[in-house]
Amino acid sequence: MAEFELIADGLRFPEAPVVMDDGSVIVVEIEAKRITRCWPGGRKEVIATPGGGPNGLAIGPDGKLYCCNNGGFNYVESNGYLAPHGIADDYSGGRIERIDIETGAVEVLYKSGDHGVTLRGPNDIMFDAHGGFWFTDHGKVDYAARCHDIVGIFYAKADGSFIEEVIFPSYNPNGIGISPDGTKLYAAETYTCRLTQFNIVAPGKVDDSAGPGGPGIPLYRPAGYKFFDSLAMEANGNICVATIGECGISVVGPDGQLVEFVETDDIFTTNIAFGGPDRQDAYITLSGTGRLVKTRWARPGLQLQY
Repeated sequence: MAEFELIADGLRFPEAPVVMDDGSVIVVEIEAKRITRCWPGGRKEVIATPGGGPNGLAIGPDGKLYCCNNGGFNYVESNGYLAPHGIADDYSGGRIERIDIETGAVEVLYKSGDHGVTLRGPNDIMFDAHGGFWFTDHGKVDYAARCHDIVGIFYAKADGSFIEEVIFPSYNPNGIGISPDGTKLYAAETYTCRLTQFNIVAPGKVDDSAGPGGPGIPLYRPAGYKFFDSLAMEANGNICVATIGECGISVVGPDGQLVEFVETDDIFTTNIAFGGPDRQDAYITLSGTGRLVKTRWARPGLQLQY
């Protein structure tokens, strides 16, 4: 197992690490419905309280945080782990929010119904070179009603003027990433544990006929007790997928071959992000036990757009 440095603990299901230039890392605490800045040494500062279920985060072209808010989960605690368990009793609706890091002001950029889209549980986000962003909608499970949403993958503009469901259906999509050359979109589905590739043909558009079943080309699907969560890209095009169950990070090459599996000690290993001068500092959220950790990575992460 790799060596991990503890950056912060006591977090309530942290995800979506955003590595800042000053050495701090911003995460969401989904269960606590807040966004928190973590500093080396354990100091934490709440910077915004959007409510619902803040999930994916990314810095946009204006320097603000763009947040996928899933509207909220219920949670259970068992055997030392905190875990989401179905749609929240006080579910507040899926939405995309824009957050001022300095003031904590939260603005709803897109909500369900805008431009004719349905948003149930927006989850993960990545900006492209054109100033727009791709995001997944993981949907919601309603155990009482015995149903699970059928959802999709979206593209939107950062100014609030355009949002579109580009790929439908997609089964519980979670992590999303763009290849270094901008020609491939990758999405990781949680319960199917499938990593799928889409060919980008224009900003916000994919080739609808790329695969025999539509736009998606299955790239990688492991055996064993594994479920995929968020992902991040390496500079060389590898896809690093946070893997629940057999806990760790699955590193998959663009050819669909497993490069390596980096073990962690938390069954709910959910996110990875890169920082440092050489982008080889990897920050990983161990969500079940509420920790943000850091390790040295074998290869540089992809430089994000913003």
